[in-house]
This record gives sequence, structure tokens and C-alpha cells, in this order.
Amino acid sequence: MICGACIFNLTNSYTLDFHSFNLHENVLTGIDSMGYNKPTPVQEQAIPLILERKDMIACAQTGTGKTAAYLLPLIDRISHEGYEHTSTLILVPTRELAKQIDEQVEGFGYFASVSSIAIYGGSKGGDWDQQKRALTTGADIIIATPGRLLAHMAMGYVKLDQLNHLVLDEADKMMDMGFMDDLLKIIKQLPKERQTLLFSATMPRKIRDLAQQILQNPAEVNLAISKPAAGIDQRLYLAYDNQKLPLLEHLLQEQEVQSMIVFTSRKSNVNQIVRSLRKMGFGAEGIQSDMSQEERERALQGFKNKQHQILVATDIVSRGIDIDSLSHVVNFDMPQDAEDYVHRVGRTARAASTGVAITFVNEKDMFKVQKVERLIERELPKLSLPEDFGPGPAYDPTKRHDTRGGGRQGGGNRPGAGAKKHDHRSKHHRKPGNPKEAGAKPQAQGETSTAEGATKRPNNRNRNRNRNRNKPTDGGEVQSTPQA
Repeated sequence: MICGACIFNLTNSYTLDFHSFNLHENVLTGIDSMGYNKPTPVQEQAIPLILERKDMIACAQTGTGKTAAYLLPLIDRISHEGYEHTSTLILVPTRELAKQIDEQVEGFGYFASVSSIAIYGGSKGGDWDQQKRALTTGADIIIATPGRLLAHMAMGYVKLDQLNHLVLDEADKMMDMGFMDDLLKIIKQLPKERQTLLFSATMPRKIRDLAQQILQNPAEVNLAISKPAAGIDQRLYLAYDNQKLPLLEHLLQEQEVQSMIVFTSRKSNVNQIVRSLRKMGFGAEGIQSDMSQEERERALQGFKNKQHQILVATDIVSRGIDIDSLSHVVNFDMPQDAEDYVHRVGRTARAASTGVAITFVNEKDMFKVQKVERLIERELPKLSLPEDFGPGPAYDPTKRHDTRGGGRQGGGNRPGAGAKKHDHRSKHHRKPGNPKEAGAKPQAQGETSTAEGATKRPNNRNRNRNRNRNKPTDGGEVQSTPQA
């Protein structure tokens, strides 16, 4: 269920400017230095409520300006309240988002002398000591992934007993990544008298239930998932998994690609796709949650600086990560949820520009297409493969892939696994159990390979499949299959 009936549109006219909120001059100077001119709809609605010290639940998708919607009023208050303790805790699902918010605090709060620290896992040992010092001495704002913050809290030196403001950003993503228990553990150690702000791109029942537990008489801001921008040329190709890499190469040769993100739902596919693109002669880098923080930052920064033409990524960059001037988005496979499709393709055609969003759909994911089409309220064109590719799967959105008994429908190679240039054979003519063709190591009889490369017994029942799924590590990141 998606909250609200008010759809955000980039063409909306803004009736206010930032001076209308009676923010202090040093905060307004920070806003000007960051290049902000007019508030977005979510900022128009949220900033006055936060300044009135109300709890708030806001449904607003990525790209609507929600980070500034809560940072600006909180920085304004922190800079003039004279707090001598950590006053604000912002909890986020990923390291990248924590780092980006920390950078925005530095920009908005530069003239207001507001300090912040990003707490996340996957970094070097020296960063732990730096985080410990900041937590001990007390930065004004802490931006943290839940798992990493809990690891510090377990050591006994984190003092949040005087906290004034709690923000949960991308709350639905944190729930999807399995952080519910960690969130509740953290919140139990915070003072009950505080202002709590919850931001979520979608509003399923589990988010409503969480809001009832932690918010007091909250105001609501409802800016529902918007339709993809009108400037996005959306296309679907029906393709078997072994046709995807050759199809991607064909499209790269046909399209005028300035910068492209290739999204895959399986982090085990990222390196494989990167290697294939490099063999084709394209500059590509990958980013997924198993990489170290240094590797992730280097790949993301290199892409932003135009050092690499293509970034291959899991959904960790589909939300909250600021990447401008993206000409193409490719969904190497269908995302798990319809809302994630909107987040992915929304990375292109930002700020009223144009862009191309291409999605590869295999025979197992066709039922997801209808969910996307219902959400965006339009039918997506299903394009034929190039003539020399052979036939792709016939479109049948009513057919679901049945994984019971470990069976597969029509073959089962991982997306792109073992695909050679112009190897367009139907999956029905391949040998899905051949480890040489799939690029896998030989396995003992009775074992099957997971997307993470580990082995496990065949799973003949669905009921226990998700029992231990999405369990976060102590580094604030989640190791999940197939999602990143």
C-alpha cells in the first residue's frame, strides 16, 4: 500500500522560498551556498511541522528533497539551542546514504557550526577509533547504520540519554534489509521525550505499525510514489538469461550512452557483468554490499567524475544517492518490488531532462511487469530482440516461476552466466546442470549453489526459505540473497 494521494511532480509550482520559514540567517547562508533556490513540495510541508517540534511520518520517494526537509530545521534549532550533548540521531539503511547525509550536514551547517559524524561498517580499523572518539565527545548529529551503531552501543561509551531528535530515513528499506530488531533495540535506549521523524518511500503496514510504536500524535506528509518522469523513454525486452549480456552489448553499440547504471538484484552478478563489459571495451566499475567501504566509495566517485562510463550496481544506489546527468538505466533483471522499479529508473531524466530506461525480463519475472504497470498507470512497450538473436520468451504475465522441489523452468543459468557473444541459444537447448557452462565449481551430489557462492542442501519447501534472510551484520550491512 502506498501512502497519500498527492503525487509529486517536477512541474509543480512552488509558492514559498526558504525565507518564508523564518530560518536563521546562518542557515539561509548555508542553503544559498548549496545552490538551493526554492523548496520542493515535501520541504514546503515538512519544515514548518518540524520547526513546531511535532513528530512526523512522511511518505516521500527518493529525489524529492526529503533529506533537506529534515536537516534544515534541525540544523536551525541545533545552532541556536546551545546543546552540549548529541542532540540528533539519523538512522539510515546504507553506508553510502550515511556518508552523503554527513556531507550535506557539512554543507548546510557550515555557517551554523554544526558538527556531525557518519557511523557505518565496512571501513578500516582506524575509522572505528575515530567513530568512538566522536561518539564519546559528542557530535551534534550522528548519522548511522543500525548494526554499526549497536556495535558501538554494546561497548558502553555511547551516550544518547539526552537525545532530542530521532530521524529514520528510508525506513521501508531498513525494514526490508532486516533491521527491525536493531531499530527497536536502539530506540529503547533513547529518551521517550524526543521529536521523532520517520521518512519512507512506501507505507506498508509494517511501517505503520512501527510508527505507532515510536511516534506520538504524528503529523503526516503524504507525497506518494510518483510516476517516472515524462522524459524517460521506458522499454522492455523479453530475453532469456543467456541473451542478456549480448543484448546489453548490442544496445551499447546502438545507443549514444553518456553514462549508464546497470542494476542487478543479485550482488553475485555484479563482478561478472563488469568483467564482460570490460572485455567488450567499455569502461565499467561495480558496486555491491560485499565490497569494502573504500572500494565502494572509489567506484561511486569514479563514476560521478566520469572516469567510468558504466556503473554496475545492486539497489544500494537506487535510493538516496545523488547522481546527476545519467543518460541510461538498464535493469539487467526485474527488481523485486514495483516501487524499486520507480526508484531505479528515476535515476535518469532528473530535473526535467530526458533519459532511457531499459529493462530485461526473463520468463520467470513476467508477472512483475503487471505490478509495475499498475503502479505507474501505463503499459510498457515490449520490444522484440534483434533479428540475429533468435526468439526470446513469449510474454505471459500470468505464469509464475515455481521453485518448489528445487526445479527450474526452461533452464536455470544465472543472468548472463557463461554467455558468449552472440550465443543466443534458447535456455531449453542449454544444460543448466553443467558447471563448466555456468562458470561454477563442481559440487557434491545433492548440493546446489546459492547466489553468494556458498553451498546448501536443496530447498524443497518455501515456508522456511526466509527464516534467516536479511540478517544484518555487526558492520551495519546486511548479507542477503539475492538482494544487496
